[in-house]
Amino acid sequence: MASKVRTLEPTEAMQPVLQPTSRSSPLKPLLVSLCAVVASVTVVASTAFLHWPAGEPSVRIQHVPISSQQILSQCAALRAKPEPPEDFLARESSDRFQNGTKPTLIRNAAIWTGARNGTETVFGDVLLDKGIVKGIGYIPVHLYATVEELQIVDAKGGWVTPGLVDIHSHVGVLSVPFTESTFEINSRHGPIVPWLRSIDALHTHDAAFQLAAAGGVTTVQVLPGSANAIAGQAFMVKVRQTAEKSPTSMLLEPPITLNGSVSDPSAPLRWRHLKQACGENLIQYGNRMDSVWSFRAAYDQARRIMSQQDAFCAKAEAGLWDELYGQDYPESLQWEVMVDVLRGRVKVATHCYEAVDIDDMVRISNEFQFPIASFQHASEAWLIPDVIKRTWGGTPAVAVFATSGRYKLESYRASEFAPRILADNGIQVIMKTDHPALNARYLLYEAQLAHYYGLPPHLALASITSVPAAAVGMQHRIGLLREGADADVVLWDSHPLQLGSTPRKVWIDGILQVGSDEEHIIIGRGKDGREWQSNPKVQNWDVERNLSIKWDGLPPIAGKTRSGRVLFTNVRELWVRGEDGIQERFSGSETNLAEVMIEKGRVSCVGRTCAGRSTTDATIDLHGGSISPSFMAFGSPLGLEEIQSEQSTGNGAPYDPFVRDVPAILGDAGGVIRTVDGLQFGTRDALIAHRAGVTYATTALSQIRITGVQSVSPIAGLSATFRTGSQHALAPNAVVKPITALHVIVSKPPPFSWMGRPPVSVSTQIAALRRLLLDGEDERTETGQWFKKAAEGTIPLVIDVNSADIMATLLRLKREVEDKRGSFMNMVFARATEAYIIADEIAQARVGVILSPPRPFPATWDDRRILPGPPLTNDTALVTLLEHKVTVAIGNQEAWQARTTRFDAAWAALESDLRISRLQAHALASTNLEKLLGVDEWVGYDGGDLVAYDGGSAFDYASKVVAVTSPAQGFVEVFP
Repeated sequence: MASKVRTLEPTEAMQPVLQPTSRSSPLKPLLVSLCAVVASVTVVASTAFLHWPAGEPSVRIQHVPISSQQILSQCAALRAKPEPPEDFLARESSDRFQNGTKPTLIRNAAIWTGARNGTETVFGDVLLDKGIVKGIGYIPVHLYATVEELQIVDAKGGWVTPGLVDIHSHVGVLSVPFTESTFEINSRHGPIVPWLRSIDALHTHDAAFQLAAAGGVTTVQVLPGSANAIAGQAFMVKVRQTAEKSPTSMLLEPPITLNGSVSDPSAPLRWRHLKQACGENLIQYGNRMDSVWSFRAAYDQARRIMSQQDAFCAKAEAGLWDELYGQDYPESLQWEVMVDVLRGRVKVATHCYEAVDIDDMVRISNEFQFPIASFQHASEAWLIPDVIKRTWGGTPAVAVFATSGRYKLESYRASEFAPRILADNGIQVIMKTDHPALNARYLLYEAQLAHYYGLPPHLALASITSVPAAAVGMQHRIGLLREGADADVVLWDSHPLQLGSTPRKVWIDGILQVGSDEEHIIIGRGKDGREWQSNPKVQNWDVERNLSIKWDGLPPIAGKTRSGRVLFTNVRELWVRGEDGIQERFSGSETNLAEVMIEKGRVSCVGRTCAGRSTTDATIDLHGGSISPSFMAFGSPLGLEEIQSEQSTGNGAPYDPFVRDVPAILGDAGGVIRTVDGLQFGTRDALIAHRAGVTYATTALSQIRITGVQSVSPIAGLSATFRTGSQHALAPNAVVKPITALHVIVSKPPPFSWMGRPPVSVSTQIAALRRLLLDGEDERTETGQWFKKAAEGTIPLVIDVNSADIMATLLRLKREVEDKRGSFMNMVFARATEAYIIADEIAQARVGVILSPPRPFPATWDDRRILPGPPLTNDTALVTLLEHKVTVAIGNQEAWQARTTRFDAAWAALESDLRISRLQAHALASTNLEKLLGVDEWVGYDGGDLVAYDGGSAFDYASKVVAVTSPAQGFVEVFP
């Protein structure tokens, strides 16, 4: 029979002891007594071993190490699951409470709490104290009557929401303004680096933290980058700068292992966060098969360690210490977070775009049995909902962009209808920014666009509050407004889903971050009507959504042409181009609507009733909608590429004469080339823009950028203006103006060496520009010919520039050239972030400005001095320039952004404190732009395209484009 096992009290070292082999051993009484004593004090002694009946076999003595208690605690902790304390919401004070913070009572608010799947709205008050929410709705006076220094804010019926949560951000690890030393998001040390931590590279001076707060964002998940398969550990960060001013003090519930401390078994376990990525970004380490193997190998290693830990603990908890003699608890600092993933204690964020990648990760999750908290980017997730539901441990949330797509092949099938389709399939939807890919400040805009394209309003708001909070395991603290939650609160100037909704005040941990009354920032003027406090009406997109599914993400985009007479009924507003800009031909009301007849693309009748109704080719009811001039896109590579990062789908980069000699075959030292020669028609971004009312585009080769930074030659060639809806270059009027302007770029050297452009000093760029404008090249060459025309003012010289200092130098150069040549240069500053600083000088020089983007972002050192606008400043760059009588227009930087041009124009007016009218706002992206680029006569004062909107104006979320009228082409294009 087997011998019984007994334990000895832990000793300084495992010493050999006697193991009796006979029942008659004289040590038996002593051992029995000793074992009884030891059993009474040892942690793991079994009461079954306290008796030694006669006739039993001999006893083998187990020697317990001095660290047994620690080992057993460590083993017991393996079964712990992350969760907050049961009484968490009853806490009196937040662990993030900052002494000296005064309590705040927000009165008379419409409170969107996020509860009941986002459907709950409470009318009343919100009490904030000691960093937490103390009360919501009806708050008895006695709860705050004795509170000292209570700050009272009257919401005046305005909307209050939880602070917004951005689940995918690189704020702090790719901080702005961009520099080589702050590009911290990716590792070069292999595809598997789970031991890296984003907190270790978090730059607290990133200007984006304040900008995020200005957009109502209070918490972000700071992720490592996506160039590694397992990229490292992510952290939840509050965006307020603390008194300590350290990265650690900005963390929300840091894991208890952050500083290498041993877990306290009595303390609740906190969630950890891990970033994974798959697909194109891993190409430096091999193809997809290589990537998937790296995942499997890493998880196999983690599984081996976990199995070893489990086996070790099984023996320790059974008291089999001798079998563990000489062994340490199996663990690895490099792999411990991966073991925690397998134990279900890590919220895994997985960057995957295409079906192949998502399917790979679903299979891996099932093979190694770990849950995935969220799929991020996931541009094809809406096409494969059933695959996502097969993820081990439950269906992940899916985090997507609203309209961003086609910036690389993986995102080619991205759809604006994805959020709605995912929600219809029972998958939780999250909207995110991937800051700085999108400005973290405008996370709310992503939710608004998702709602515009069909996501129900309660889910749209939940997608940036409660859903991401739950996906990262922080719903007990953030994402919901309830008693005991963190005091992260936003008071908005209008309903949060209204275009341009702006925070009046933002609190983080109960501390006011934005909206101090002492700063006298004016917010909300122009939004006084009741409609601004209501959820915006949106159109029905069922037809378009179903077509997208039917065509596997690539539905036909072109409309049907009508060359005969087309009648628009129930038109509330008609604007047209005129010699002095946008002109209003008709403005009605809900009870005063008109008919508009179009013949061969031109307006032939405006009135209550137009003759010839019975002979029309089509009749379109606009339901109180409007007809107005189409918009023009500028600033993006629209028409030069199908997919931004796929060189095989684009024109390619021109030669840079500052880096190497231009090939002799061109016979042109400057290498000036014509954009029109590389135009592509029928690209999806161009057709989508056309369908969104942007029927013209002016594109130059300078408009090829990465993260907002130019990466091509300073001599960027000749732009072209074309129709976005044309199918090929030989279609009638497809090319509106083959040579529109001469473009150059003047900037400091790019911040990232990997962009491939060796540093060229600003002085060198200016010297070259001076020489070329003063007959530096033979007029028989392209460079000599077109720089002479620019110097004489017969073609616009568009200079892509951001720095006010460089602009000042360019203004001096303009005067120098004009004095020497006796001419007037038609100079335009594009991008022009800092132009407002020298607005008066720009106006005196009669230089135009195209702000791109219209809402600024301090991407580089050249544009770090932004004028951010409400709620941080009363003025915007655009308003400042207009008030100095500068001709101003707006543009965009990415091809996919062209579709939202009309909303950009509307937003500019909403930020202006009533200083920009609706007509002026429209001109920013139409007639002003046409004038600056010299294409106004080419478009035609009375012959330019018009766009018909059903249900509202060009500026309304309630409207959508249903037709484009084109006098130059003689037809109306109708969309379903």
